[in-house]
Amino acid sequence: MRRTVRTAVPSTVLAIVLGFFAPAALAATWSSSAQWGTWTNGGYTLYNNIWGSGAGPQTIWANTYSNWGVWADHPNTGGVKSYPNATRYVGRRISALGSVTSRFSVTVPGGGSYATAYDIWDTGHAYEIMLWMNKRGAVGPLGSRQTSASVGGHGWDIYRGSNGANQVFSFVRTGNANSGTVDIKAVLNWLRTNGWMGDVTLGDVQFGYEITSSSGGMDFVTNSFSVSAS
Repeated sequence: MRRTVRTAVPSTVLAIVLGFFAPAALAATWSSSAQWGTWTNGGYTLYNNIWGSGAGPQTIWANTYSNWGVWADHPNTGGVKSYPNATRYVGRRISALGSVTSRFSVTVPGGGSYATAYDIWDTGHAYEIMLWMNKRGAVGPLGSRQTSASVGGHGWDIYRGSNGANQVFSFVRTGNANSGTVDIKAVLNWLRTNGWMGDVTLGDVQFGYEITSSSGGMDFVTNSFSVSAS
């Protein structure tokens, strides 16, 4: 679930003809309306990633890996439609990492249903760790609530479940935040200490918008974003 498909397909000509572009996309360094549109910059890869059924048009744009956004017009129906994101691959075992931190700043709409979330994977894709930094509307994490904890610089309600392919651990922030710093290594250590996973190799650290609905067209803007690992 939510795993980025890395196969690109041609951009949708219809989206261009109908003008499905936010003003920011028209002036951006790169933009795409392709379902799996991708762009690599500064060691990060950006993905349009329209993966859910019943999705509407969506355009991703970027000036850099740190400054990018999405215009999306997804109908008011259930189910996640897309997860546009920026991804950095780490590729090191947790015990070999001294630190993994991330900073983010976003501007999100006042309507629709979505979550601004990190989606973090081990290289074997056995574990998916979601960090929900803000959410709005009819959205919720997979699985059942296990506990609450303060870890990685934030307070969370923590859920655990499975999508049939992998374990999913969801850390839902107890209050919405549109900017901040996250100590990802501390979250990984918490999962290990509690016996939820072992000393796995950290793979993709993704950050983006899990969009369920944005009817009429809404803008999601990443003002800044970075991942540091050492």
